[in-house]
Amino acid sequence: MKGAIWIRLAALYLIIGVLVGLFMSYTLDLQWDSAHAHVNLVGFASTALFGVIYSVYPKAAVNSTGKVHFWLHNLGIPIFLISAFLVQVDNLLDAAHILTYIGGGAFFLGTLFFAYNAFQYINDSSTK
Repeated sequence: MKGAIWIRLAALYLIIGVLVGLFMSYTLDLQWDSAHAHVNLVGFASTALFGVIYSVYPKAAVNSTGKVHFWLHNLGIPIFLISAFLVQVDNLLDAAHILTYIGGGAFFLGTLFFAYNAFQYINDSSTK
């Protein structure tokens, strides 16, 4: 998928991350700090960085490896981030761990596809 799609999704994660931060500041309930950090790092920063990389190397974004990376990342991250919030809720730790393994596993597999893509398809001659 094109880099612009990644960047738009990253913008949504940034909004969510800022809202969680504002909620914690308003309520002084800082138990959500880990989830807040994960939304900003895994949701916003990694998604935005992939978007920038795929904007610079558009051929890598549209090949089958790039498409698999997109779907694993964007299906895995919301599941993983939900688990980051649920781990803070009493009696939901087991469910949170299951979601962590599913979402985090998809994110990890997507990252492997990205790494393969980077070594196979990203080079000086593959820019626009």
